[in-house]
Amino acid sequence: MIITIGGLAGTGTTTTAELLSEKLDIPYISAGSVFRDMARERGMSVLEFSEFAEGNDDIDKEIDKRQADLAKSSDDLIVEGRLSANFVEADLKLWLVTPFDVRSKRIADRESKSVDVAKKEIIIREESEALRYRDIHNIDITNMDIYDIIINTDTFNPEKVTEIILTILKVI
Repeated sequence: MIITIGGLAGTGTTTTAELLSEKLDIPYISAGSVFRDMARERGMSVLEFSEFAEGNDDIDKEIDKRQADLAKSSDDLIVEGRLSANFVEADLKLWLVTPFDVRSKRIADRESKSVDVAKKEIIIREESEALRYRDIHNIDITNMDIYDIIINTDTFNPEKVTEIILTILKVI
């Protein structure tokens, strides 16, 4: 079973991937973990590699390719990342949503910053990412057509989100 989990920052994709991985006893990978592996392979810190990756479309493409390749070579895997569903052939493609104010509060709490600062940073980051996704891959991040299920993680806590996914998996 190959599952992708995507969503904007603060929607709970990592938490959901971790819980689902535990419940199903299958591994998960994230775009972030692939990014960290690539930094380590080049003998760079994550910060150094992040600076190197800016303006280098090949890094984004390599992350996407690695996720797709890992999924192809696995019988069971959860792939967590904003664009994963676009590159990974999956049995189930999930997208998580949460209201902007809730995402901002979650990120502010997680990163020990004010909600106002988090909101400003989210807007800048998401505008930048949307442009990159369109320029590099011709992907409109707002297009939900490729997803099988969209779950509001403000409506359901992480355990309930996981239960919903497990219930869905029983019928596919």
